[in-house]
Amino acid sequence: MSTTTVETSAAVTGHSSAAAPPRRVRRRGERSPLGSLTSHGVLILGSVIALFPVAWLVFLSLGPDKDDYLHPGRIWGKMTLDNYAFVLQETNFFDWLKSSLIVSLGTTAIGVLVAATTGYAVSRMRFPGYRKFMWVLLVTQMFPVAVLMVPMYQILSELRLVDSYLGLVLVYCSTAVPYCAWLLKGYFDTIPFEIDEAGRVDGLTPFGTFARLILPLAKPGLAVAAFYSFITAFGEVAFATTFMLDDQKYTLAVGLQSFVSEHDAQRNLMAATAVLIAIPVSAFFYLVQKNLVAGLTAGGTKG
Repeated sequence: MSTTTVETSAAVTGHSSAAAPPRRVRRRGERSPLGSLTSHGVLILGSVIALFPVAWLVFLSLGPDKDDYLHPGRIWGKMTLDNYAFVLQETNFFDWLKSSLIVSLGTTAIGVLVAATTGYAVSRMRFPGYRKFMWVLLVTQMFPVAVLMVPMYQILSELRLVDSYLGLVLVYCSTAVPYCAWLLKGYFDTIPFEIDEAGRVDGLTPFGTFARLILPLAKPGLAVAAFYSFITAFGEVAFATTFMLDDQKYTLAVGLQSFVSEHDAQRNLMAATAVLIAIPVSAFFYLVQKNLVAGLTAGGTKG
């Protein structure tokens, strides 16, 4: 009897195993199909929301009439590149582009240099008032543009820098440097002090240590600071409108306003110009994107 019972139980067990294969156990961190589908759906929706304004601007720039934005459906049957041809041939677009590049690249070079040395000094040196100094930089960011406009204009007039690229670069540096100094100070804090000590042992001066050892390790932070400085100068309107008097020295952001008058607005030309303006910014982002995505922990090593 007992033998028969054991054989019957084994047979039943084997039959059950064959009928119901073992369930696959999901590893830790592995998403379920529903979770993966949901996350991809959210990402696709976010991408569509982010890209829609750009695509809409490009679409409007292909309409030949200034009032096509009121009836966008009519653009499909009459798409043209005439707006781009007009902007490139009949306006001072290339003068605006030259001015924007001079001011933006100048702001980036001077601003990042000053911010990097400032951030490194505060991160590594303990001089009297170094904490208050960083707070003073932060406070300068709290004043609105309307309050700063008049005193800055007076200062530039005294220095004879009104309607000059250098004057506008210095004004933009006053905006970009405080933020970039805070950014780079925090980044330099992540780089071990042992690297500075190793530089001193090798006979490097403090500036030599900064230039030869610290800056190469801080490329991701410098890339972020450079991109912020470039964008700040490239798209600013208020200071450029006030301090640049010669229409040959207008930046792109100021030149874009020439398509809007008191009684008229050529929105098709504005859209085409806006698309062209985005090209230099996209190119600059492409140059620095490798360091932008390198990660905030790439600045130093521990161990």
